[in-house]
Amino acid sequence: MALSDLLYPDNPKRKQELIHLHQELLECMSTNFRATNELVGVLNEHLGCTITHIQMRESSTVKENCDIIIQVMSEIQHQVQKIDSDMKEKLEPVLYQKLYDIKEPELEKIAIAQKVFSIILGEATSTAGMVAIKLLGSNLLTFTVSKLIGLLAQIGASVLGGISITIIGLGIEMILHAILGAVERNQLLTAVRSYEKHLAEFKAASEKYQRAIHEVTSLVRKQVQ
Repeated sequence: MALSDLLYPDNPKRKQELIHLHQELLECMSTNFRATNELVGVLNEHLGCTITHIQMRESSTVKENCDIIIQVMSEIQHQVQKIDSDMKEKLEPVLYQKLYDIKEPELEKIAIAQKVFSIILGEATSTAGMVAIKLLGSNLLTFTVSKLIGLLAQIGASVLGGISITIIGLGIEMILHAILGAVERNQLLTAVRSYEKHLAEFKAASEKYQRAIHEVTSLVRKQVQ
């Protein structure tokens, strides 16, 4: 009897579904790595941050790659919080409140932020002010980062978290063997169903995260043209 028959006697196609799950996860993670590096580049260039760019490690496990992106996302959150603290410290309360007042013109907010960054960095362009306002005013970005960090932690702790991201090239049976080393046969189907749920949430949150970053980077590109 084939290994796949032992795993899924009622549905041999499940092994293909499992491979697709893993491939979708890796593609989604790869896109998040690229989007995150885009945002890191903007923060480093325009707001004086020194966040390290990240790269997927093909020799590492899914969990280890999840931990890499979690670390830099946490650093982005820290930097956005620091920007807010700097604004609050260096601005009069009335001006600081203007930054979060939806009725205030965005150009005025950008000018206020630019003045603060000119003090912090010694010199700052209007692009720095625009990026700062976009990040501070985007609850979507900060909320989505928190959501992704939680989902990445769940995926890293899942049954496939311990699988190397390069195992795809070894074929279906090798992937199934690797997973069998991590969980009992009678637990596998339940684990995969749970994994499907996590992946669906992860993809949805990733799309929001990528859209938020694209909005910031697109404005930066227009600003410098």
